[in-house]
Amino acid sequence: MKPLNEISIGQHVRVSNVTSTGTMRRRLQDLGVIEGTHIECLQKSPKGDPIAYLIRGAAIALRNEDANNIICESI
Repeated sequence: MKPLNEISIGQHVRVSNVTSTGTMRRRLQDLGVIEGTHIECLQKSPKGDPIAYLIRGAAIALRNEDANNIICESI
């Protein structure tokens, strides 16, 4: 298991835990980032922050500090 921001472009993972708290946790839940959600890394910006992910059919860009709090496992 590793944080979401450490996966490679094109890699598919499944969310196993979200360690964010407060407002950010709620926003991630509203986007559908909950345990069991499948996520694909679409693209990284030239400097590596933010990173675009495919989450439940929508392309979502997350900052590294937020993606670091999403723990995933390979599928």
